[in-house]
Amino acid sequence: MYRELSKKFSQKQNMPQFPPVADQLALIRRGVEKIVPENELVPRLEQSYKTGTPLRIKYGIDPTGIDVHLGHTVPLRKIRQFQELGHQAVIIIGNYTALVGDPSGRDQTRARLTQAQVEENAKDYLKQVGKVVDLSRAEVVRNGDWFSSMSFLDILELCSKVTVAQLLTREDFAKRYAAEQAIFLHECLYPIMQAWDSVKIRADIELGGTEQLYSFMLARDLQREQGQPQQIGMMSPILVGLDGVRRMGKSLGNYIGINETPYDMMKKFMQIPDAVMRMYFELLTNRPLEEVNHLLAGHPKDAKIALAKDVIGEYHSATEATEAADRWQREISEKQTPEDIASASIARSELVNGALPAARLMVAAGLCATTSEARRTIAQGGACLGPNKDRIAAHDTQVTVETGLLLWAGKKRVVRIELAD
Repeated sequence: MYRELSKKFSQKQNMPQFPPVADQLALIRRGVEKIVPENELVPRLEQSYKTGTPLRIKYGIDPTGIDVHLGHTVPLRKIRQFQELGHQAVIIIGNYTALVGDPSGRDQTRARLTQAQVEENAKDYLKQVGKVVDLSRAEVVRNGDWFSSMSFLDILELCSKVTVAQLLTREDFAKRYAAEQAIFLHECLYPIMQAWDSVKIRADIELGGTEQLYSFMLARDLQREQGQPQQIGMMSPILVGLDGVRRMGKSLGNYIGINETPYDMMKKFMQIPDAVMRMYFELLTNRPLEEVNHLLAGHPKDAKIALAKDVIGEYHSATEATEAADRWQREISEKQTPEDIASASIARSELVNGALPAARLMVAAGLCATTSEARRTIAQGGACLGPNKDRIAAHDTQVTVETGLLLWAGKKRVVRIELAD
């Protein structure tokens, strides 16, 4: 039902009325860990349905120099679902909150960015976000539009609405305070600024991760004081990375970027632990859950290929996703020769009677940094020749070197030799 509803509603871009609330909930609740307050969601949707008034769905992004990976797409995909239901997406580019730095989940002060750095980082953000969200139907604003015009008196007035005790209820601040680690005053402004964003755009629903609960609730307080309807916080679980444990992140090297090539994405998908596939299916695809259950009951490799093709198809094309899966089957699963093999040039003058000792050849071809490393690779059975991967017996084995010779180090590293005069 999920896929049919999504397709049906996405075709109605300027609907005079919305799908029934029950149908909307079928899409909205998928992949959501927590809704606060839960009891306000249905009445808000019902009011929107009766009046034909789109809800305003807020998502803020600080341009801190990251490349969008699948972890970032979880709330972005939720925004797209709201768009497909006829609601209004509001993307806030946090060019002023980025100057402070989000302290969420951090046990130390985040390095501050300069305005020049923030502006440079912001340039590519919308291009990346546009791969997930329909920007032609979204409002895109910068919170510098209102923060840059605030006087010191305006800031004092805003800060007077929040107590230090309230700020210390944030988990990250509480941990640092208990550990007697520094909490700088500018960091305390971040959740206040994030909450004030909701006031300025009159948010009905804000999307984000579970670590944003404090800011979501503070926004409700500020909206109430301003006589506005209070927003609802909708929090998605944190997507774990390729290790299946820690959150997906570029700094941890356990991420899949949406700008990576289809084949690189495919190779990474095939590395994920079996235990996280359900989370990935639920958060990153539109595949109906009954189909997901059927796939997960079968062979894990088949389920991962289906998962990878679903996701790759969203950011590239279905054809490219299928080609990447077929290539993985040939090169990795069936251990056939890769299609894009790098060349390694070796001067004919280095050869003795047209040959080189195996260890010297491995170094000359750039597969090993030193002769010692090459000898270890050969001793461990990792050095092979030709398309059939014939194992090299010993480091001093004389290898006849010809243009086109395939030389392997391990299962994946391979070069094609080219002789140069």
